[in-house]
Amino acid sequence: MEQVTALPNGVRVVTIRLPHSASASVSVFVRTGSRNESARLNGISHVVEHMAFKGTHARDAHRLNLDAERLGAQVNAHTDKDHTAYHMTGLAQHAGTFVRMLGDIVRHSTFPVDELERERQVILQEFVEDEDDPVSTAFKLFDKTCFGAHPLAQPVIGTRRNIERFTRDELLGYVQRQYTGANVVVGVAGDIAPAAIVAEVRAAFAAMPRGTENAMAAPSYVGGMHAKRQAGSSQSHVMLGFPIPALQGAHHAAVVAAALFGEGMSSPLMHEIRERRGLAYYTACSADVADRWGLFVIEASLMPEHVGEFFDEVGKLLVAHSRATDRVGLERARNQILVRRLQAHERPSRRLEDAAQDLFAFGRIRPRTELAAHMTAVSARQVRAVFERMLDAGPTVALAGRLPRGMGADLSALDAWRRDLTAS
Repeated sequence: MEQVTALPNGVRVVTIRLPHSASASVSVFVRTGSRNESARLNGISHVVEHMAFKGTHARDAHRLNLDAERLGAQVNAHTDKDHTAYHMTGLAQHAGTFVRMLGDIVRHSTFPVDELERERQVILQEFVEDEDDPVSTAFKLFDKTCFGAHPLAQPVIGTRRNIERFTRDELLGYVQRQYTGANVVVGVAGDIAPAAIVAEVRAAFAAMPRGTENAMAAPSYVGGMHAKRQAGSSQSHVMLGFPIPALQGAHHAAVVAAALFGEGMSSPLMHEIRERRGLAYYTACSADVADRWGLFVIEASLMPEHVGEFFDEVGKLLVAHSRATDRVGLERARNQILVRRLQAHERPSRRLEDAAQDLFAFGRIRPRTELAAHMTAVSARQVRAVFERMLDAGPTVALAGRLPRGMGADLSALDAWRRDLTAS
């Protein structure tokens, strides 16, 4: 069971005692990411995450890594649109040490100028790899087309120009503004003593200024189409999506609808697109539901000559699901979601991240039974209503890689398909 303790400065501590686990997962979640960046600072959250490991007032970069690895610990971090996270996993007996080490990294990184210049080159290589990847390109086009000028449209990795330009003072200023107690959750899971962990967090984080929550205005859905041809790719990578309620809204029916439509080999999407027609080896559907936004996303990688048929068949499936709901398919979707949630609950690191996201979005951790009850209560009529609303809103379409012959700037055929689908 998760226990939450709030420090006076707003830092929240999540402890999960797992007596059977000899290892411990320790994470620090900061509620800031690319959605909190101006255009001029796009990518700075990701650069800060990289640079946080390049030295503190007490230890240089080599010592940071050595101190962790001497204990057999694994160290990692990631940046997303809505948060940045720092992780250590190792023996449960060292959990308190990991809290102190991550506290040093998050609170006392010095961002040495010489390290920044070296790491800048590493991040630029990551940027080039990301730019060359058609799948990643399709996702970035999709976000931009969905959200227009809203910060959510920006890529987490940022722009080349920004990466080349960021200064040490900008990194320090960003951390000072964004890394505050109201925006930090420290999570620890394993065979731990919760009171001792809270004491370690208090020692490491109590002096952090409280600040204010890094809130974000909800985006307006824009929609439309965007395509980019990329040399060297033999496939077209397709993203197709619609707006759905955010995490704070009535999103449960949309989650069930996505599982019904495209989760598993027996789902209509997989059965029709892959098994029956052989249009794609890979296609998937998901409900991307987050703090302040939600998207119903269909993706596929397929040969360019199959793109037109893919859109036609997916359109037919979407319209069919707005008119009728398969009872067996609904049962399958509910059970798949419940099993997926159980599996996530059994992974300490995932459980900590889910807890942090709940605290950021709701100020509380939603019980597993509450989530299960919401999913079980979703009716066939509610699922049909999800598809109806999506079709009314109209789809966002993004393609990258090798595009169908004749398709480039001319997207008239897809535009006609979008209009026909919305009119359905």
